[in-house]
Amino acid sequence: MSWLLIYKALHIAFMVAWFAGIFYLPRLFVYHAQTQSAEVDAQFKVMERRLLYFVTPFAILTAVFGALLIHSYGSAWFAASHWLHVKLLLVAMLYAYHGYCFKLLADFKHNRNKRSARFYRFFNEAPVLVLFAVVLLAVVKPF
Repeated sequence: MSWLLIYKALHIAFMVAWFAGIFYLPRLFVYHAQTQSAEVDAQFKVMERRLLYFVTPFAILTAVFGALLIHSYGSAWFAASHWLHVKLLLVAMLYAYHGYCFKLLADFKHNRNKRSARFYRFFNEAPVLVLFAVVLLAVVKPF
């Protein structure tokens, strides 16, 4: 068994775990934005914080094992893999999305949320579209 396959398996596993949280957190934001109850508001604040802090290490480990994969394949492969450059740009957008979730979390924590549940419904769909593009690029390698 090669290290490359271990890195690849761990990269995929941590990515799946990360995305489970990234898909669920904005859904919590949808419901949180709709609540009028102080008790429910407090419960959402706890759930959102715990979820975001739980999945953040998965995001970090996804990057670590992705970097190990790139390193294992080598710089010549990296230079020739133009599909990977596009994938990495999309992945950078996902990390920015993840970071923005911390800002949204802080807004809810300090009762500063000004966004509607509708905004969060659309916000919830963005990583799905990017994930489809990333997976297609990684599997098809179109250029």
